[in-house]
Amino acid sequence: QVQLVESGGGSVQPGGSLTLSCVVSGFAFSQVPMAWFRLIPGNKREWIAIIAPDDTAEYIDSVKGRFFVSRDIEKNTLYLRLTNLKPEDSSVYYCNVVAKPTPPWGRGTRVAVSS
Repeated sequence: QVQLVESGGGSVQPGGSLTLSCVVSGFAFSQVPMAWFRLIPGNKREWIAIIAPDDTAEYIDSVKGRFFVSRDIEKNTLYLRLTNLKPEDSSVYYCNVVAKPTPPWGRGTRVAVSS
């Protein structure tokens, strides 16, 4: 059973930074692509960053150069470093396996960016 536990969100001012963590269990973490998502209007999730087993990464254009995804195999943890945060980055952030069917979602972690 896949389990995903996100943490590290918080309230920050524009231009600030946060590091989000996602502790994973129940699957071969090092052998699958992982992704970060965030909620958008309509209670839907959009992907924002994907990391492959070889640690190559892709990002949605709006976060490219500001967000950085990484993985610590020994700690079974996925990370997302968010820098130069903007108010429009405010959302609930989730991690998950890039697979179908999509495993159950964790609770996410909220990022609030405001002056």
